[in-house]
Amino acid sequence: ASDLEQAEHIYADLAVFGSSNHIFLWKDSFRRPLDRERPDNARIQSRASVLDALSDRTDKVILVSYPEALAETVIREEDFDHNKLVYKVGEQMDLDLLFELMEDFHFEREDFVYEAGQYALRGGIIDLYSFASELPVRIELDGRSIESIREFDPISQLSTRRLHRCSVVPNVQKKAANAESSSIFAYLEKQPLVLAWDLPYAMNKLAKGLQKIEDLEDEFSFLSYDQIKSDLASAKVVEFSQQRFFNPPLKVAFEQSPQPPVNKNFKLLIEQWKAHESAGYLVPVFSESRKQIERLESIFEDLGAGLKIQAIYKNLSQGFIDHQLKIASYTEHQVFNRYYKARQAKAVNSAAITLKDLKNLKPGDYVVHMDHGIGQFQGLQKMEMGGKIQEAVRIRYKNNDLLYVNIGSLYKISKFKGQEGQEPKLNRLGSEAWKKLKSKTKKKVKDIARDLIKLYAERKKAKGYSFLPDSYLQTELEASFMYEDTPDQAKATDDVKKDMESPNPMDRLICGDVGFGKTEVAIRAAFKAVCDSKQVAVLVPTTILAQQHYHTFRDRLEDFPCKVDYINRFRTTKQQKATLDKLEKGEIDIIIGTHRLLNKKIKFKDLGLLVVDEEQKFGVSSKERLKALRTNVDTLTLTATPIPRTLHFSLMGARDLSIIQTPPPNRRPVQTEVHVWNNELIQEAV
Repeated sequence: ASDLEQAEHIYADLAVFGSSNHIFLWKDSFRRPLDRERPDNARIQSRASVLDALSDRTDKVILVSYPEALAETVIREEDFDHNKLVYKVGEQMDLDLLFELMEDFHFEREDFVYEAGQYALRGGIIDLYSFASELPVRIELDGRSIESIREFDPISQLSTRRLHRCSVVPNVQKKAANAESSSIFAYLEKQPLVLAWDLPYAMNKLAKGLQKIEDLEDEFSFLSYDQIKSDLASAKVVEFSQQRFFNPPLKVAFEQSPQPPVNKNFKLLIEQWKAHESAGYLVPVFSESRKQIERLESIFEDLGAGLKIQAIYKNLSQGFIDHQLKIASYTEHQVFNRYYKARQAKAVNSAAITLKDLKNLKPGDYVVHMDHGIGQFQGLQKMEMGGKIQEAVRIRYKNNDLLYVNIGSLYKISKFKGQEGQEPKLNRLGSEAWKKLKSKTKKKVKDIARDLIKLYAERKKAKGYSFLPDSYLQTELEASFMYEDTPDQAKATDDVKKDMESPNPMDRLICGDVGFGKTEVAIRAAFKAVCDSKQVAVLVPTTILAQQHYHTFRDRLEDFPCKVDYINRFRTTKQQKATLDKLEKGEIDIIIGTHRLLNKKIKFKDLGLLVVDEEQKFGVSSKERLKALRTNVDTLTLTATPIPRTLHFSLMGARDLSIIQTPPPNRRPVQTEVHVWNNELIQEAV
């Protein structure tokens, strides 16, 4: 492929039609030229697992790659096999040899393993985390004989499945840097078949790239342009492009065309569909989400299309029309103009257990023990317990008293979270102060709860407005969401709709991290209210956020009969007055604003829903006004950081709570790096 993104798309498309055991995505391991950081474990694991599979191959394989990854050298196949350890149930294991090899492989000995490149020994149990595996393995010995091999989850440390054999692969990146290296082509059969997308472009890109990366650290080595050309020349090559790199003896023309653009114009889609069917074409729709297919069916039903959808519940990067096979396939994300992101190769587990958090604690950090209160972490210490050497957490309390906590009781310790810049007071071991503080806090919580229950019992008595079930417009809005709903997002949306359709006023808190899709849930709720001719007020704490929400709501609802406006201090008094007049007459459906919206002079024609973003940032007087507004208006509160009181209301059921915990599929974490100004780096990043 031309680049990583295209390679990911091709890999995901091939995985739809074939077994993922034979299809591999070969990525590069280096960070970009001006970035001196080491490659991350996930990339090394991804490459090592592909080399492991190729060196074990008995079947045909498909390898998907791109120029930068092909140019990087790898450890020679014979060296790789020589450096790989294979263990089978029933075989003998030499522990002394294992420890020597672990040293050679740069594996680190830990009490518990949670990252690739670690091993642990506890009695007759050995935990190993290979660089070529998704999960670590646990080998159980009976004397020197291997009794069982199991994969286990590094987070819970619990076994997931039994294995007959396992292989342990070192960090091939380090090995490749020191040993003789070769091309990835050396791992393939003598004359592999190479399918190349726009080979002249790829080779040109490679030539320029290789000039740039000559000054890279020794950790990475690259093939020369001539070597890569010779590898390709000795293969069977099929080029897919207008231009040609090699001179082909044969040209093949395909009778195919891409899926025609629809851009959410369903009448146009129905016309195209009927034309295909009358010409005898099969018209399948690819979609991983059953919900999106249901939405498309309900839109067809409302428009009286009379078409039956043949759904294939898989994702394709793009639809196509094959005139020879008479197939006109559509993809749901292209129909609804949604964003498509290829599913990644098997995700490498990078989440770590609390033991990793323990490693991040520095001596002097404050910790809280469930039974003894606040103390200072003093590091880990090896101690003899019941005739065995074990590691324990050492905590210092008042008067230099020390407490040792066994690794098995880690769940009782948490990092102290308090006001920044203020050091907490240490508790005294054996005193009643901590117990008294806990019981006093429990009593206060009960008092708050009693008042709350009274307040919310009154709310439950109040009669609100029952919204009607979803309309065709609501279905279309939800289907046109650019991204795929996460399970939590879909559940939160359903919960909000149930609350809105019930006769009691809604009071729901949606709690989720930044970028997890809370605003989309609010947009859907707001549009549901607008479909019932009700007005919506969106209350935000800052001027900038009002502007940002206005743009989000406006862009998301621009294809629908819905008027969105906002007021904040960037608008003149005259503009604000005109907006508020329209609001009173009912000409504005959704109004977005700061605490100015809570002014008693502001009149709504028919307010049906109040959306409050980050309620904890509003002052006391604003909250009192909010309380008065809330008595018979449906309220939806969004927050990334709820104040403990708000969260407690929700947890005890006095206020309904939806938590969005799952990040969007394939969400890549944001990487922040600080560099001095460098034109070349900026160009590289762009």
